[in-house]
Amino acid sequence: MLTRPNVKVNFGLNVLRRREDGFHDIETLFVPYSGLSDNLEIICGDDYSRTMGSILEGYGNKTAESGHPCVKQAISPDGKLIITIARQEGVDWEPLEDLCAKAYFLLEKDFNLPAVKIFLEKCSPVGAGLGGGSSDAAFTLKMLNSMFSLKLDENTLASYASRLGSDCAFFIFNRPMRGSGRGEILSEFNLEGIRFDGCPLRIPSTDSSDPESFAGKLEEILIANGHCFRSEDGDLTLHAVIPEGVGVRTSEAYRGITPHLPEIPLEQVLSLPVEKWKDTLCNDFEESVFRAHPEISGIKDVLYRHGAVYAAMSGSGSAFFFLG
Repeated sequence: MLTRPNVKVNFGLNVLRRREDGFHDIETLFVPYSGLSDNLEIICGDDYSRTMGSILEGYGNKTAESGHPCVKQAISPDGKLIITIARQEGVDWEPLEDLCAKAYFLLEKDFNLPAVKIFLEKCSPVGAGLGGGSSDAAFTLKMLNSMFSLKLDENTLASYASRLGSDCAFFIFNRPMRGSGRGEILSEFNLEGIRFDGCPLRIPSTDSSDPESFAGKLEEILIANGHCFRSEDGDLTLHAVIPEGVGVRTSEAYRGITPHLPEIPLEQVLSLPVEKWKDTLCNDFEESVFRAHPEISGIKDVLYRHGAVYAAMSGSGSAFFFLG
């Protein structure tokens, strides 16, 4: 079984308070974005890959510029899971610690699953606030549920997913959902007139000592391609902006903020026309992340200069998104 786990963006992100368990209560609107996705295949242990096998052959025994191998494989101690991960930028984590592996172990414990092989090609950026790893885990749960006829409904799968990560449960539903608590308490939200499949813009790595580097490179890309974001038919398309070479750890982002209650609750802001979101729909992480990574701080202004109706950083960064 082969699938393409997509990423998400956050429309608004308010960090309300620190909890006794060390996590934070937040409120946000999770929105799926299909313009960026990974490739994930799961097969039974005695089968062979008809799709990902050929894809992974292209990686060979390459080593990325980071010094990490482009492909890593691991086998669980009991031999029931073989997991292979490929990434052009290098795989700098242990495959058995990947959330896909943890998702398998979680269900295997309760349902004594058969042996499987997991193949993951990481195409979405790591440390960008887009939830790619959480998506991989949630899609793994859904695939295993289907492959082995576990008959778990969405709410039960979401309960498993929430044990893997705060935003994992969202990807079980994979439609606009308002998130509260750690992000695992979800409720439906209707977003009319917005398409989620816009083409992502990747900003090549530049001299990070220059605060204008990424913003300047983005400006060049936008001018060269003649981008004008305002929609003529009233519908808006969601696009992601990926600054390459800048990763933000979620723990780092949380250390830089002071939790507080917003002046206007998120749901009230989201009820306003999109054109009014610019000054009212905020991401609490932006101030501290921009301070720690000044090279990306100008990206939002560039997007507005080129006609974006709304632009913001996603999650704890470093990716941005815009509507236009």
